[in-house]
Amino acid sequence: MDEYEQKKQVLTNMIQDAVKKGACIAFSGGVDSSLLLTAACREQKKTGGVVFGVLFDTFLHSKRDEEAAEKVALECGADFAVIPVNELDNPAILDNPVDRCYQCKKFLFARLKEFAAEHQCSVVMDGTNKDDGTAYRPGLRALSELGILSPLKEAGFSKEEVRRLAAEYGVSVAERPSNSCLATRLPYGTRLETELLERIAAGENYLAELGFRSVRIRVHGKIARIEIDLNQMSSFVTLREDIVARLKDLGFTYITLDAEGFRSGSMDLL
Repeated sequence: MDEYEQKKQVLTNMIQDAVKKGACIAFSGGVDSSLLLTAACREQKKTGGVVFGVLFDTFLHSKRDEEAAEKVALECGADFAVIPVNELDNPAILDNPVDRCYQCKKFLFARLKEFAAEHQCSVVMDGTNKDDGTAYRPGLRALSELGILSPLKEAGFSKEEVRRLAAEYGVSVAERPSNSCLATRLPYGTRLETELLERIAAGENYLAELGFRSVRIRVHGKIARIEIDLNQMSSFVTLREDIVARLKDLGFTYITLDAEGFRSGSMDLL
């Protein structure tokens, strides 16, 4: 048995145990949590047990995530629930502190643990993978403090391996680009204002509709710094006039294309 197959067996064993105890999965519609929910539903169909996929309907996440999550939940036959949450009700994150992710995860997963207890789920899981431990992820500390299980990380799955297994299981979002909360579009210490975050979301949705796969609009004062995949930059140049016009309509003064292209966590370099 090669290393990848060994990881699959470790993951299967962990999920089997969780499903027997009742599994509540933080479910975003991204590939990581979709794989986790699909794997749990596969085990549930074999052995019974309880599995819930729970989406946080939050202000800081794209509505496209909710659409993807509903689709995957239907495909794998999961019990699906939505918890409406406004992270901006938590004063600890309003000024986008360096530990924002920690504060936000603790706020959200405390709610999820309450939901799990109400639905006879003894195990709460999330889709953190091994690669998440190599970047600045203060939210991981909150998960540890709250006793959240991260089977993909524990089994040693990289993002590439997550996508590989998701494809094997027929998960429709196996190649879906990763997304992150809108607060990551602003420098630390910037006030999280509803109007600005809505403009960022509208701009990213517009670029996604144009066919850009991975999109971030990072805002530095009056400057909108756009990150897209390097292989799509020529398409951006072709559509430049329309893009500039649309983003100016949304209230951005200076429109720039980042020559380094899309990369996760670029605001952490500041």
